[in-house]
Amino acid sequence: MGGKDTTGESVYESTNPARPGEVVARVGLADAAAFAAACRTAKEAQREWAKVPAPVRGRVIASIGRLVEANAESLARLVTREIGKPYAEALGEVREIVDTCDFFLGEGRRLYGQTVPSEMPDKNLFTFRNPVGVAAVITAGNFPVAVPSWYLVPALLCGNAVVWKPAEYAAASAEAMYRLFAASGLPDGVLNVVFADGAQTFAGLELALEEGSVHKVGFTGSSEVGRKVGELAGRHLQSACLELGGKNPMVIMPDADLDLAVEGALFSGFGTAGQRCTSLGTVIVHESVHEEFVERFARAAAAARIGDPEQDVLAGPLLDQKFADRYEEYLTWIQPHHEVVSGSTGRITEDNPRGDFDGDGGLYYHPVIVDGVRPGDRLFLEETFGPIVGVTTFSTLDEAVELANRPGYGLSSSIYTTNPKHAFRFREGISAGMVSVNNSTSGAEAHLPFGGNGKSGNGSRQSGMWVLDQFTRWQAMNWDFSGRLQKAQMDVAEIVPDLEFRI
Repeated sequence: MGGKDTTGESVYESTNPARPGEVVARVGLADAAAFAAACRTAKEAQREWAKVPAPVRGRVIASIGRLVEANAESLARLVTREIGKPYAEALGEVREIVDTCDFFLGEGRRLYGQTVPSEMPDKNLFTFRNPVGVAAVITAGNFPVAVPSWYLVPALLCGNAVVWKPAEYAAASAEAMYRLFAASGLPDGVLNVVFADGAQTFAGLELALEEGSVHKVGFTGSSEVGRKVGELAGRHLQSACLELGGKNPMVIMPDADLDLAVEGALFSGFGTAGQRCTSLGTVIVHESVHEEFVERFARAAAAARIGDPEQDVLAGPLLDQKFADRYEEYLTWIQPHHEVVSGSTGRITEDNPRGDFDGDGGLYYHPVIVDGVRPGDRLFLEETFGPIVGVTTFSTLDEAVELANRPGYGLSSSIYTTNPKHAFRFREGISAGMVSVNNSTSGAEAHLPFGGNGKSGNGSRQSGMWVLDQFTRWQAMNWDFSGRLQKAQMDVAEIVPDLEFRI
């Protein structure tokens, strides 16, 4: 912090999930006091950073984008090695940082306020965007560099300092990203990275909030932890920016292009081994095409390549052993009334291979399609972070919308149809913050708002111009040059109409 490395209390080993015996990074984990200290450092640095003109801060963001672009392949290969994301996806994730920087470099010249007409003469009204101060950002490791950039880039552009707590199991990727940001010329202390476990992070955040050295909290992770972070921020009269889990539905109408729908379901259900917050949760397919869709989907899943993420595969391993353990629990939610139509389940091993692939000791799992899921099942109602997709049926669009909303999440959603009326009715009824038509539930662009409702978030949005409201506060100013005290709502000229007039 403050541009200097500090020693952690304990050591965490980040390993390669494709080869769990391979240590990618050893990182010292900080305690709560160290986290709070980093927030104090950021608070001191933020004062001077806020004085740098916004267009100049925009040039720093531009430099970050060019540095990431120049190092894209190296950073992507590190992401692949550390969390097992297929290289093509990892490269796309790095590209998202560049896209985010490209968007926000111009926002340094567009942090607009307004000139507002006053109700009284010789008086002008203005609004200004001011930085919030210090943002504490806590991110997950399934998107170890792209999602953090959604917070870091706009927060820094707006004149804030940041304390970033990445996921420990993605420590090497986070360290590389920090070095790229630091090389852009950011002053010491404006961006600080703290590695810590969840308990110490929460305790440190509580200390910092009590001290007044954190003014905005950003969190990406599970709905369960997000509630606790939101409650903590709320006790200090702050509204956290929460990007949480999802149980993302895909509705297949009878007029859908089934080949296209299967392609979308395969990518959003099993890409990144089903470990995206926007991964497909349940396919809600019309009863008239249910049998045909399930047969095609199962055939596509069987043909998909799972394996070494450095090769051309749909999915690599799960992120980390703790996620593998949790996924094993999700598999126990499969009930006798369900039908697994995709073949084998569980970890890919010599005793449970996928074709000629025996898993090579990595955290690889068979993709699972479960047909016959019912609205009261845990598989229908709860997020399953891993390669498992449920299938259920509907008869009317209204029923499909009701099923899609039932789990109470509201991040992403999708409908496959060739009828615009169906698409717009679905959009009106779905509670999700993001809707795709004839596309998968996964996929975000840097200039659109990203975020969810319900269990998926508190309505805050990331990306695009909408995230500026997370990292700035509106300030109103009135300037009276009349030379006398003019009292609003009292000293206002009145023009009297003749309301009795008739023609």
